[in-house]
Amino acid sequence: MMTTLEPDLQRLGDLLEHAMRADLASASSAQPASRRRRRISRRTGLALIGAAVLAPAAAVAASGLITSPGDVARSLPAGTLSLAGTEPTCTVVDDGVEYSCTLAHAPAPEVQDWKGTVEPTVDATKHVNGGCRSLASDGRTWQCYLGQAAVEQEIVGAGLLGEFAPSPAAG
Repeated sequence: MMTTLEPDLQRLGDLLEHAMRADLASASSAQPASRRRRRISRRTGLALIGAAVLAPAAAVAASGLITSPGDVARSLPAGTLSLAGTEPTCTVVDDGVEYSCTLAHAPAPEVQDWKGTVEPTVDATKHVNGGCRSLASDGRTWQCYLGQAAVEQEIVGAGLLGEFAPSPAAG
């Protein structure tokens, strides 16, 4: 499965490779060999450090998006207080991306018509990992999306995705 982060990592790798080739080409012109080696080594080292820091961070972020239907079901009330005690169950539509969820109990009555309402989802680490849209007025049927798919569905903003959410949102 390819996540939305993999193209970004590929682009980063391509940019690093291009920068290193350009550096090698410019360093080989008219400099003593000992100085060339030192300059290439320093730049290559910085590029490798950057890649070493970014790649694991992206891998951790990507692995956080791969969840089970049970994890998605737990993330719905974790994101919104009105959904506490609703006992959601979810099924896979597109593994790691999209899930259909049904609530055993109707949500809190603060909203008269839940259809079209969007709510964030919060993972076990208390970070926003996506969001869901209610498909029914009674608020018991939801379509949930994780990661970038939730942003593309206009359920959560890109700036909210990954944010720390220590408790469910209220009101």
